[in-house]
Amino acid sequence: MISDDDHILLGLSGGPDSVCLAVVLNELKDDFNLSLSAVYVDHGLRPGEVEKEMVFCKKFCDDRKIEFYSRSVDVRKYAEDTGLNKQEAARELRYQVYGEISGLAKAVLIALGHNADDQAETVLMRLLRGSGRKGLSGIPPVRGNIIRPLINVTKKEIEDFMVPDSFMVDSSNLKDDYFRNWIRLNFMEEIKSRNPSAVKDICRTADILREEDDYLEIVVTKTLMRLISRKSDDSIELFLTPLETIERPILRRVLIRAVGAVRGFRGIVFQHIEDIIALIKKGRSGDRLDLPKGIKVVKDYSLLKITTEKTLRISECDFQPPSEIGIKEADISLKGVFEGKTTGEGNGKTEVLLDAGAMSFPLKIRPRAKGDFFYPLGFGKRKKLQDFFVDEKIPRDERDRVPIVLSGNDIIWVAGYRADERFKVTDGTEKCLRLIITEIKPK
Repeated sequence: MISDDDHILLGLSGGPDSVCLAVVLNELKDDFNLSLSAVYVDHGLRPGEVEKEMVFCKKFCDDRKIEFYSRSVDVRKYAEDTGLNKQEAARELRYQVYGEISGLAKAVLIALGHNADDQAETVLMRLLRGSGRKGLSGIPPVRGNIIRPLINVTKKEIEDFMVPDSFMVDSSNLKDDYFRNWIRLNFMEEIKSRNPSAVKDICRTADILREEDDYLEIVVTKTLMRLISRKSDDSIELFLTPLETIERPILRRVLIRAVGAVRGFRGIVFQHIEDIIALIKKGRSGDRLDLPKGIKVVKDYSLLKITTEKTLRISECDFQPPSEIGIKEADISLKGVFEGKTTGEGNGKTEVLLDAGAMSFPLKIRPRAKGDFFYPLGFGKRKKLQDFFVDEKIPRDERDRVPIVLSGNDIIWVAGYRADERFKVTDGTEKCLRLIITEIKPK
């Protein structure tokens, strides 16, 4: 875990675990030529105890010439802002502080005092919450630049090592109002009374599961590399064809990894992953799931889209050529110019040439409406717009963003897809209207 000349930042709370870790690393300091710093984090949850703990930690560090830092965070406000519970919020803020201070102190490693009992409690908590293999592998001894040197040392071994009154006691650890504390104070004590080696046994199981999980993660990484079509902070798109053929154990992990990479997907839990798998395996094109916190999952023709983006619908407006108008919901601008009878009819999708004499002005641009129909150019007969969208494989969530251009009540162009046969240029056409779509590039 450590190497010669490392600079290590200690997470120091004043409790027996973090103090024990600090004592051990301080004893090893000369042997490995280590530089040590420590940080105390005030979570704002125990105002009556924090000052004593901070004074204790500072004196502890001063006596050993360990560089000391302290920081305060507002857990309650962060929990309200993010929707996390207080324990999750405290953990996130604490790790943010560790990252900040490690950079300030130029520390290459962050050492935390998690022990074997913490590991066993974590495994049991996750088991009771229905976690899979990954969750049951527990707390990793090393994750990035974070190390946990005491992860295989039991709490009893730590307490036997420590001199009495050489550490502080966090009163919140003595209450069983939090799930972890209930596990620790009730469940674990009963288990250990019946099996004194229970902590070590659970930790050994976690180690085995972690090794297997590491192997499976390599498989998942290789699989995911060929699946992602597009990813942003609030959306991810995965190619559907490979997804549909992946076996459930790997698919579950792929989806967990995929949604974990998107910041806006905090509301997704294990059962939601199972629901997404059911959508992939059994759902029809266009089916969707609505998950908590505005997350929706859409199965399209070729993609699975998971997003918190709101479904956009274009606004209705008049359009009087010659002019150009921006349609922000569709990320396009539409330009119309009049021409005499000419060649170059466009590609029919992003540019069309139509008979202006068959139209009444101003034109109208609007989203689709119930009962819409038109006569697709080259098709020769009337077709419902809904059926056209299905045939063109336009995803349901995209259909309200397709501009429908009308003359009076007649569709002249489904912009980006097909013009109407009734407005095509003929030998009798005297005046033409050229309509051109230009993509609006984000600033």
